Amino acid sequence: MYEQRLIPCIWLEDQAERAAADYARAFPGTRVVATSRYPEGSTSPGGRPPGSVLTVEIELWGQRFTLLNGGPMFKANPTISFFVHVDSAAEADGVYGALLDGGEELMPIDRYPWSERYGWVQDKYGVSWQVMTGRRPPSGASIVPCLMFAGKQHGRATEALRQYASIFPGGKVELLEHYAAGEGPEDKVKHGRASLDGQTLVAMDSHGDHRFSFSEGVSLQVTCEGQAEVDRFWDALKDGGDEGPCGWLKDRYGVSWQVTPRGFAEWMTSKDAAARERAFAAMMTMRKLDVAALDRAFRGEAPSPPVPARGPTPAGAR
Repeated sequence: MYEQRLIPCIWLEDQAERAAADYARAFPGTRVVATSRYPEGSTSPGGRPPGSVLTVEIELWGQRFTLLNGGPMFKANPTISFFVHVDSAAEADGVYGALLDGGEELMPIDRYPWSERYGWVQDKYGVSWQVMTGRRPPSGASIVPCLMFAGKQHGRATEALRQYASIFPGGKVELLEHYAAGEGPEDKVKHGRASLDGQTLVAMDSHGDHRFSFSEGVSLQVTCEGQAEVDRFWDALKDGGDEGPCGWLKDRYGVSWQVTPRGFAEWMTSKDAAARERAFAAMMTMRKLDVAALDRAFRGEAPSPPVPARGPTPAGAR
């Protein structure tokens, strides 16, 4: 098992460094893991300046995040939020207040039937956080992503959790709690939870009249050990969905994923600027990522010549 298989990615316009600083204030002990930059020799597809910050990798209370400067095309919304589990009301108030600065209150922090202290806030970057005291998930994680199936995707939380559990090593659905009479459709999921390679993913069906859906604003990165795992995760998650460029895809529910090899972050944060730029340029030509081709580009090796096509074997040939 990896130290972290799933890494949420937050799409930002040009705010990754500022967001990292703001999250460090909200989550004491935040660690900046690495920073990558766009190539010096050209502008990015999203129009970001050459040499500007591409990603900031941070760790918030044990959960890795990627903050991506991708441009103005996508915005985070509440279809993917993050549960923040704390141990005291004072701690909940502190985190909630810091995230609310410049943001929007979705549910005021207060006492609710499911938590002595709970609040749902959308921060200034559009990212949604559900801060609560009480029992943590079995994994013990402090921060857990939550998928909200609304609109056209309403009612698919159970299906999605079961599919994801079938894809990830050791995956299992741990909880499916349905709405009680008067709360909502009784056959829909109020709170569901799956363990994916040791990490917790939460899901719910929301029957509210929401004007948003899953988007690239918040995606989930899958870290893979080599091409075989890239192929397996790519094919399984793409089934019924759509592939995109540079290792991105959308699954059958509209959730965005990035399927990446374990060494990719090291290539993109290398001190060798020329090697970084070669790897970036190679990535821009791909849909599913080709690990060997990226490695050759990073090391400056010429691409392998194409293998000649073989025709049908003549009858009787040995």
